[in-house]
Amino acid sequence: MSKIACVITDYFEDVEYTDPVKAFEDEGHTVITIEKKKGKEVKGKQGESVVTIDETIDDVSSKDFDALLIPGGFSPDSLRDDDRFVSFVKEFMKDKKPVFAICHGPQLLITAKSLEGRTATGYKSIMVDMEYAGANVKDQTVVVCQNQLVTSRMPDDIPAFNREALKLL
Repeated sequence: MSKIACVITDYFEDVEYTDPVKAFEDEGHTVITIEKKKGKEVKGKQGESVVTIDETIDDVSSKDFDALLIPGGFSPDSLRDDDRFVSFVKEFMKDKKPVFAICHGPQLLITAKSLEGRTATGYKSIMVDMEYAGANVKDQTVVVCQNQLVTSRMPDDIPAFNREALKLL
């Protein structure tokens, strides 16, 4: 089964973490949470979820994982300010490993300069940013690009997002 990295920090969109993780774990995959500090508790923006961080960004490599999950909310915008997370995300894209980004998750891909020539979607407010980053942006429930990148727009899209992510795993 796959080992999935999840980059996450405070104010993530609760269900964009909890629902995919449950779907992945129900199929036997393992999800490892990564932030700046191991053992830190990060809180969802809806106040429904608290996640204890498994690993620090300094102690992991993309080579240790089969796929990457980037939940939305304010978390991706916070993480893209840190070059370590940007490099980590960029490595997954460069190595053509599956990347699952929902809602504001593609903000990390924008900063990693990894969307050029890709077809993707994201939350409405970042679609123009994605276009400026060179993506062919679609306003669809789920977009799968080059059998690697799975993107969705919002929490309502989670069932399709999970279905397509699980197909790639």
